[in-house]
Order: sequence, then C-alpha cells, then structure tokens
Amino acid sequence: MINRVRQLRKERLMTLDVLAERAGVTKSYLSKVERGRSVPSIAVGASLARALDVPLDTLFTDAEEISDVTVTRAGDRQPLTSGDEPGSRYEGIALRAGTKRMTPFMLYPPHDAGPLPFRDHPGEEFLFVHEGEAELYFPAKSVTLGPGDSAYFKATTPHKVGSLSTERAAVLLLVCDDRDAPGTPHPHLP
Repeated sequence: MINRVRQLRKERLMTLDVLAERAGVTKSYLSKVERGRSVPSIAVGASLARALDVPLDTLFTDAEEISDVTVTRAGDRQPLTSGDEPGSRYEGIALRAGTKRMTPFMLYPPHDAGPLPFRDHPGEEFLFVHEGEAELYFPAKSVTLGPGDSAYFKATTPHKVGSLSTERAAVLLLVCDDRDAPGTPHPHLP
C-alpha cells in the first residue's frame, strides 16, 4: 500500500497537501503512510482510495496483477494491518480482481473492542465466522456469532467487532458498496 499511495498520488499530479485534505488526514500522517512508517486502518484506506478515485483494492496491488478470475490461497493472503496493532487485523482477499462491488477481507478482531470506535460507511457488510466466537457490536445492542454464523447489515449503522474465543476469531468480511445511494461520491468503494 505504501508505494501505491505515493504512486497513485503522483500519477494524479496531487500534492501531499491536496490528497491529505481530500482524504481527511493530516499531511504528516499521509507522509508517514507513503514512507511505510504508519499503516492506515481500512477506514483510512477507503478514504485515501476515494480521494484518489480508485477502488480500495488498488492501494494493495499492482495494476498489472489484476485478473478476471482471482484465487487467493490461504497462505497467500496479504496482511493489510500490522500484527503488532492492538485493534483488528485484516488480510486482503482477491486483491488482484478487477473492478468489483464487493471487497473481501479476513478479519481477526481484537479481544477488547471496547476502546475501538464504532465505524460506519455507505453500503452493506456481510460477516461470516469461520473460526472462534465473535461479538458484533452496534450502539444499542450486540450479537454473538459462533462458527458458521453470519450477519448481514447496512454499513451506515455504526458497528465494530470483537473476539470472544481464546484465540482471535477468524471472520470473513465482505464490504459491498451502495451504488444507488445518493451522495456516494465514488460508487465503487465501500
């Protein structure tokens, strides 16, 4: 992601100031991302993608690697967040796929989701618990999900996920855009 952000910014003849303002981040933070000193959250990655007018996956893969049929082997998933971070860990799936409406991730939520902020964005989300037990939190309620359980919801509802099992839960997360929503500036993004 690091070099892709810089590369895409330069291809669009954008300065750090312009991209930072459009993405809603500081110039110093954006500089750290471009230099590999900071790994942005998925939400910040989505903001950067919107500001660059590219699909989110474009930040994580080279354009020449994009394909019509994409197979991602379990051992080949690309970490999108650092394993040292206290929050959720994400792994990219189908990063080489071309234009798509769904953005899939493997999500490994933290055990203590309490301090994490609720997130919301246009579109819809689908969670499928592959291993372990997870808690899907909304401001007014929460839902416990075990292996094989799933949840589908409007992503405009503030939400966050935590692990309840001893090991972090392994959750398949699909984020789908809402192309028909008014005010969605880039319909190909979550």
